[in-house]
Amino acid sequence: MKQVFLDVKGANKGHYAPGVISNGMLYISGQLSLDLDTREVAVGGPAEHMKQALINVERVLKAAGQTKDQVVQCRVYIADVSYWDAINEVYGEFFGEHKPARIVVPVPALHFGCLVEIEAVAEVV
Repeated sequence: MKQVFLDVKGANKGHYAPGVISNGMLYISGQLSLDLDTREVAVGGPAEHMKQALINVERVLKAAGQTKDQVVQCRVYIADVSYWDAINEVYGEFFGEHKPARIVVPVPALHFGCLVEIEAVAEVV
């Protein structure tokens, strides 16, 4: 097992690793719609929040030497089910022709007032 950390001040505050590689898979911890460099929540609606959360997922992928094409599954947590269309559009733009398995889960609230949080699993190549 190998832990993946980001070289970003304050990005590794909690008692968890942003990513863990085990048995040929990369497990990416939940990534909020929070700018990892400034620690500020994304400005705007669900589309902007989704973009920021996906940027954070991609940063963990890159830190592990992987790309978004290796992602096999995502779990997307949203603060309101009405965000589904907006986040689905951004998700599609991000992954393009690649279509990982996915679940979208509406939740009552996310940390820091974020509208989106994403966790992912990727195959290590």
